[in-house]
Amino acid sequence: MWEQTKTVSLWSSTAEMQRRQEGIPQILILLSGGRSNDNVDTPASALKEDGIFIVGIGTRDSSAEVQKIATDPSHAQSVSDFSDLPNVQQPFIASLSRVLVGVTTITPTVIVDQKTARRDVVFLLDGSDGTRNGFPYMINFVQRVVERLDVGANKDRVSLVQYGRDAEIHFYLNTYTTKEDILDAVRGLRHRGGRPLNTGAALQYVRDNVFTPSSGSRRLEGVPQMLILLNGGRSFDNVDTPASALKELGVFVFGIGTKRSDSAELQRISYDPNYAFSVSEFNDLPNVQEQLSSAMSTVVVRATPMTPTVIVFIFERYV
Repeated sequence: MWEQTKTVSLWSSTAEMQRRQEGIPQILILLSGGRSNDNVDTPASALKEDGIFIVGIGTRDSSAEVQKIATDPSHAQSVSDFSDLPNVQQPFIASLSRVLVGVTTITPTVIVDQKTARRDVVFLLDGSDGTRNGFPYMINFVQRVVERLDVGANKDRVSLVQYGRDAEIHFYLNTYTTKEDILDAVRGLRHRGGRPLNTGAALQYVRDNVFTPSSGSRRLEGVPQMLILLNGGRSFDNVDTPASALKELGVFVFGIGTKRSDSAELQRISYDPNYAFSVSEFNDLPNVQEQLSSAMSTVVVRATPMTPTVIVFIFERYV
């Protein structure tokens, strides 16, 4: 009897995450000898979406499923039995070589130039009960930052999300294509209130719902992804897991907090501790605008943030 291998993510540790962000190819080699008892489509799609290239070898009982799992059907080989593996070694190596060429031909490092580069910029505003008085200053700050962007469908794109207990998106990255429309939408924002403050859930929300192709994100095109968080208090929920998920995705998070924020928490959320800024109150936000602008203009990114780590062999075994 076969014990079906369960899908396990090995790309979430700090070391592997860093190698992914360095643009190191991530390749999964699957050897399968039987049809899976569970669904393979969703996890296979998730791996492909994260830029992991899957190549596989299956037996006559599993070849069709292995083709579905592989990044491309041409990356799947078939044998009658595992004793025949040497017969597909050369075509398998050729397939693997094609994958390596495909993922390593685009790894230049670029410096983001504010005047010429495209960026996807998402604002995440703390709209909880504790920021009611400071909210107008947040809106003013967002307007100032947007004024400096070169907005356009093929230039800078902007999205804005407000959160408290839960998150609410006001507009996506592909909602507006002109600076005037974005500024009008920002001026029309109203403080939503709510408690407790769930920054962790809000970070996960923007990762799952904003930094996606359907919402206008150009991450897969190598366009820098930036999240600017304006925060006025310590989060009620855990921020570490969603913050790590954003970094793994290649999103550069800039955090700005007040004296009521948890500075250590803000540093953990930010892509780098140097990307965390602090003000006494929200009316002091203009004091950090130049620091933020400088950090945004000197971010170093990979042209292919979704191609990265180890070669993993997954075997089915007899029990």
